[in-house]
Amino acid sequence: MATNESGSVGKPMNRVDGRLKVTGAARYAADWPIDGLTYGVIVQSTIGSGRVASIDVSRASKARGVIGVLTHKNAQKLPDKGRAAVNPPAGRVLTLLQDGEVHYNGQPIAVVVADTFEHATDAATMVAVTYEKGTLAADFDAAFPSAYPLPEKPAEPGRNTRGHYVRGDVDAGLASADVRIDQTYTTPKENHNPMEPHAAIASWEGGQLTVYDTTQYVYGARDTVAKTFGMKPEDVHIISPFVGGGFGCKGSTWSHVLLAAMASQSFKRPVKIVLTRRQMFGPVGGRPQTHQRITLGAKSDGTLTAIRHVTTSHTSFIEDFLEPSGIVTRMLYAVPNLESTHRLLKLNVGTPTYQRAPGEATGTFSVEVAMDELAEKLHMDPLALRLKNYAETDPDTGRPFSSKALKECYRVGAELFGWSKRKAQAGTMRDGKAMVGYGLATATYPTYRSPATVRARMEMNGSDVRAVVQTASQDLGTGTYTIMTQIAADALGLKPSQVRFELGDSHFPKSPVSGGSMSAASTGSAVHVACTALRQQVLALAANDPSSPMHGIVATDIGVSEGRLITRSDSPATETYAEVLARQPGKAVEATESSAPGEETKQFAMHAFGAVFAEARIDSDTRTIRIPRLVGAYGVGRVLNAKLAHSQMISGMVWGVSQALREETEVDPRNGRYVNADLAEYRVPVNADIHDLDVIFVDEDDPHINPIGAKGIGEIGITGVAGAIANAIYNATGVRVRHLPIRLDDLL
Repeated sequence: MATNESGSVGKPMNRVDGRLKVTGAARYAADWPIDGLTYGVIVQSTIGSGRVASIDVSRASKARGVIGVLTHKNAQKLPDKGRAAVNPPAGRVLTLLQDGEVHYNGQPIAVVVADTFEHATDAATMVAVTYEKGTLAADFDAAFPSAYPLPEKPAEPGRNTRGHYVRGDVDAGLASADVRIDQTYTTPKENHNPMEPHAAIASWEGGQLTVYDTTQYVYGARDTVAKTFGMKPEDVHIISPFVGGGFGCKGSTWSHVLLAAMASQSFKRPVKIVLTRRQMFGPVGGRPQTHQRITLGAKSDGTLTAIRHVTTSHTSFIEDFLEPSGIVTRMLYAVPNLESTHRLLKLNVGTPTYQRAPGEATGTFSVEVAMDELAEKLHMDPLALRLKNYAETDPDTGRPFSSKALKECYRVGAELFGWSKRKAQAGTMRDGKAMVGYGLATATYPTYRSPATVRARMEMNGSDVRAVVQTASQDLGTGTYTIMTQIAADALGLKPSQVRFELGDSHFPKSPVSGGSMSAASTGSAVHVACTALRQQVLALAANDPSSPMHGIVATDIGVSEGRLITRSDSPATETYAEVLARQPGKAVEATESSAPGEETKQFAMHAFGAVFAEARIDSDTRTIRIPRLVGAYGVGRVLNAKLAHSQMISGMVWGVSQALREETEVDPRNGRYVNADLAEYRVPVNADIHDLDVIFVDEDDPHINPIGAKGIGEIGITGVAGAIANAIYNATGVRVRHLPIRLDDLL
C-alpha cells in the first residue's frame, strides 16, 4: 500500500466529523429543513393474524391539520403489489397498503399525514379499525413441530449459508468417539435499538423523487425505491450523510420509507415519517430466536471426531429470513466429520433481519459453551482443547487462511487475563461472598469485500490544494469519514486536513452496504486505488511539464510527503502539488476507479479471529451476576485507526455482555404483541454493568486480503463474548445455563 511517508493510517486520529456531531450541525435523516414539510404517522395493526374488515378514517380526516389518510382502500397500486424490489439485503417483502391482510401485530395499516407531528399523532388515534382474526402463531415452542428445512440454493459468494452442509460421516465419527456431548442451546428474539430511530423524508418534483433516509445502503435504498415504484434508478435520489447507528436494521429498506414516498406522491407534499421506539419492534426486523442442538464427539485426548449442529430459527409469514448460526461451526475447528443444518419456523411477527454478527453471535455462544462442556467431561483445560483442534487451514473449503493469528490471540489474551490461575473444579474459586469463575471463547468473523467505486479530484484551495473524494458509502457512527480520509491522505501524500471525504449520496459512485463488516475492506480499497491513480496523474503532469523541476523524471521515482513532491535521487528536486496545479489553470485533475475482489477469494479463506476471556462474580446470597473483567485479543489485519478500532471492539464486547445477561424481546403468545417494546423495559447494560474491558490487537500482516490489508472489525467484537461469560458463570457456580440471557434466577 503506497502511503504518505508521514502517514496517518493506523494512528488514533480524532473523528473528522466530531465537531459537527457535538455541535448539532450534522444532519440526520429527520433533520433536513424542507419547504412545505408535512408529517406522517403510521397506524399499526392490533392483531397478529387476519385481515382488516373495515377501516374508518372519516373522523381522522376531519381532525385539525390533517392533509390526508392513506390506507389499502386508497393507496396507489404498485408494480407486483409492492414486491418488485424483493432482493435482500436492501429489498425485502414490505407491507405497503396493497391489501388488508395482517401478518403480525404492529404491521402498518395506514398513514396519517398532517401539518404537524402532534396533529398527525392525534389523528392517528382516531382511525377506527375492525378485523377478521385469523389463526395466530406467536409461540416459538408451540410452533417448533412445524419447522421446515431451508430451501436449497447456491451458497452466497464468500458466505456459506447452505441450509444443509455435510463433510465426512458424522454418524461414524460419533460412533468412534470416546466422549460425546449432546445438548440444546437457545437464544431469544432481540431488537436493535440504535440511538437514531428509523426515519425518512420523501419529496417529489415531477417524476423525480428525493428521499432523506437513515440507511446503511445508499445504493440499495435507491434501487429498492425505484423498483418498487417502477422508476428508473437515476430518478431516485437518496441522501444520507449521517446515520445514528444501524447494526444491521438499516441495511434493508423498510416499509416506512416507501410509505413516506407513497404519501408524498398522493398528497403532493414532502412527508416525513419518524418511527417511535415502539414502532421499531416488528416493522424493521430484529434478531430471530434460535434453538440449537449441538452434538460433539471426541477421543479421550480431546481430538474432535464429529460435530452435528442443527439450528432452528423463526421467520415471519411474510418472507423467509435465516439466522445462520451453524456457519461458524463449519470452519472454527479441525474436525473431519461435520453436519450443519438450518431450519425455519413461521411466526406471526415482523420479519427478522441482520443484527450485529448475524449467525456468528448466536452460533459462537452455542458451540463455545458446548466445547466448554466437552472440556469438562474430558478433564481438559478449555484452552488446551481449542488448541488441540486448531484449524491450520479452513476445514470448510480446504483453503489456506490468508492470515490467522488466533494462536497468538489465545496466548496474549490468556497471559493478560491470568488464565493460568483458573481452577478447573467449578465452584471452588471464592473471594469473600463472591463465587468467582473464569471462562473463554473463540471469536471469529469472515472478511467480506464487495466492489466499490470512488471518484477523487485534486483542486486548488486558495494558495494550497485539497482533495475531494466521493463515494456513496455510509457512516453509521463507526468512523467511515475519518478512516477514508486517512487512507486518501496517505495514498495522495497529503495531510488529512487537506482531504475532504464525502459520502451518503446516491449521485456519488457506487459503494456496497455497510454491513458484514465490509466497508473498510471494500470502500477503503477503492479509496486507496482511486487516490493512488489521482496521485499518479498529478505526478505525470509534473514529469511532462518543462517548467517543473520534475520534468523528465519517471513518476515512480517521485515521492510525496504532505503535498510536496521529492525525487528519489542523489540530486533531489522538489515542488508542491499547488505549484504543479497552478501551472494548469482550469484543468481538472480527477480519477474514478473501482476495486473488487479477485482471484484471492478462490485461493484463500479470509477470516478475522480473536479470543475472549471473562471473569464472572456471583453473590453467594443473592446470585447477582457481575462481569468485572473482559479481555479480548484480536487478529484483524491492519488496524486503520487505533482509537476507532478500540472503540469498535469495546462496543462489541459491551453488546456481548448485553446479549449474555440482558437482552430479550418479549412477545405475548396470545396476541403477538411486542410486550417490552421500549427502552424502559428492553434491558440493556448501563454504565454500572460494565467494568474493565481490555482490547489487544495482535500484529497480523495480510498481503492477500485487499489492497489496504484490513479485515472488518464491526462485528467480531460481539462474537464469543456471550459464550465466554456463560462459561465463566459455570466455572463460578457449577450451574450450566444453556440459554440466553442468563439471569440470577437461573442460578438459584
